[in-house]
Amino acid sequence: MTTPKRMGAMIERLREGKGMTQAAPATWAQITREYVNRIEAGQHDPTVGTLTRIAKALGVPVMELLE
Repeated sequence: MTTPKRMGAMIERLREGKGMTQAAPATWAQITREYVNRIEAGQHDPTVGTLTRIAKALGVPVMELLE
């Protein structure tokens, strides 16, 4: 099982690798930039729906966020 911190670090790594700010996936996922920040910091465990939208914004399969 993926911990929120590992998942957040993966999201951050993928986002930065694509040269995106936190605002870009936030807009696509219809969440706030602050919420993306808290997810990346491992402070929140987002729902499957939110993860799916973040994955779509990053252009990766949702399972990649959980590795």
